[in-house]
Amino acid sequence: MGNNHLDTTLFDRAVQFAVKAHAGTERRGKSFPYIVHPMEAASIVATMTSDQEMLSAAILHDTVEDTDVDINDIRKEFGERIAMLVEAESDKYIEGVRDEDSWYERKQAAITRIASAPFDVKIVALGDKLSNARAIYRDYMTQGDELWKIFHIKEKAAHKWHYEGLADSLKELSDTFAYREFEYLVHKIFD
Repeated sequence: MGNNHLDTTLFDRAVQFAVKAHAGTERRGKSFPYIVHPMEAASIVATMTSDQEMLSAAILHDTVEDTDVDINDIRKEFGERIAMLVEAESDKYIEGVRDEDSWYERKQAAITRIASAPFDVKIVALGDKLSNARAIYRDYMTQGDELWKIFHIKEKAAHKWHYEGLADSLKELSDTFAYREFEYLVHKIFD
């Protein structure tokens, strides 16, 4: 084996796990399989690091939030660090409160959490947020402000607040191409 051989065993397992977890689901308001989003998030993370645990966390980042998988399943399958990275990316839902009613609270909590998070958590978060921003930008270019209707929260100003907060909390990554693209898209969508 040459020293240019990358061991992708862990990542390959994470891909298979995520594909299975998201099987049969589609991205809200899109007509493509849900797994496309975590794959894009992982490909963005791959522009910033070759750390297999971070790439694995990126592909797994929505499994706890959006499927039947819980954080202990991730911990058991993939270890403590990946579980920590996935958990940091999962929205904290408030028991007994409707998603719409807890939206600001959850987004503010995420912004605050990301701002003080370790570097590796920020990189995984940026993979997710940039993938989301690209989708919003594409829809915005074709649908204009109609696009906000597919979200729980339908005011553009709320999303502007959220995305500017995220950009601010991720500034530590401002020397990466991914961050510059994120910032650019946030301006294009909201200014």
